[in-house]
Amino acid sequence: MGGFPGEVGAGVVADTARKTQIRIDVAVLAPSVPDEPRRVLSLGEAKWGDVMDSRHVDRLRRARDLLAARGYDTRDTILICYSGAGFDPSVTAATDDRVAAVTLGQLYEAPPTS
Repeated sequence: MGGFPGEVGAGVVADTARKTQIRIDVAVLAPSVPDEPRRVLSLGEAKWGDVMDSRHVDRLRRARDLLAARGYDTRDTILICYSGAGFDPSVTAATDDRVAAVTLGQLYEAPPTS
């Protein structure tokens, strides 16, 4: 189920079990709906000069799971890695259709004209 963003920002998800924090560079939340859990549309990590690998995806998955445990609706959350240096095959060959790898070319290419 898709949705229009209600809020886009960055933040930190506390992982008390591991005594650490997970930085989220791009968090997209759906608009609030009374009496319903807030939907998390996507969580992303951005790296300029680092090749992103499965560890980056694993951190995003952990953040998603922590948010779900706190009452957020993460059933349709897409995990997105943004990279200026590229991706390890473990990211681009991910079998989970809710994981995306976005290059600089994809961010800056012109939209198709009709």
